[in-house]
Amino acid sequence: MSVTDDRAQAHTLEAFAAAILLVAGLTFALQATAVTPLSASTSNQHIENQQRAVASDLLATSAENGDLEAAILRWNPDNGTFAESPPEVDGAGYTRADGPHGFDPALGGFGEALNRTFIDRQIAVNVDLRHYNTTDRIERRTTALIDMGEPSNNAVSATRTVALADDANLTAPDHGESTLASLSDGDFYATETGTGSDPVFAYVEVRIVVWRM
Repeated sequence: MSVTDDRAQAHTLEAFAAAILLVAGLTFALQATAVTPLSASTSNQHIENQQRAVASDLLATSAENGDLEAAILRWNPDNGTFAESPPEVDGAGYTRADGPHGFDPALGGFGEALNRTFIDRQIAVNVDLRHYNTTDRIERRTTALIDMGEPSNNAVSATRTVALADDANLTAPDHGESTLASLSDGDFYATETGTGSDPVFAYVEVRIVVWRM
């Protein structure tokens, strides 16, 4: 073998060794710095994004089929609470999925959707109703439809606005013939904000907050 061949072989071995070192270094660096989809922060963010999308879809579907409006109209003007809400609760709304009658009969199709989508999967739900409480639309207040406690730090939310018409009927038992326009001032949680020929009684923003129990 000539001196030239020896030098060529030496250069080849050096290049091969350098390549191995380079690949090894890159592999180590990637393992040390890469954030994989399985990392805790990425996984939690994915779950939160998924829950937010599901809550938004549930609101949209319930609004389209009328279940959402029926739920927020389940108001008993005689005692100023949502119908069949727990009497021992300091407030107008429902506080838990296993209340005296559960969400299903008390909130109709909207309650069934909440149970199926969240409660059965150990995900807590709050539902707040944002509305004006004065005819001049200056002051806004919140009425709790469902209050299952204080949301955790990883809670997510979704909102949907519902327009309640003057001729919308209450859905509480024994009050199905009562329209919003026929109620006296203070008999409904939201104040009428429509004026003149405006057929809308009030706009109610429904906000769902969900978090893992």
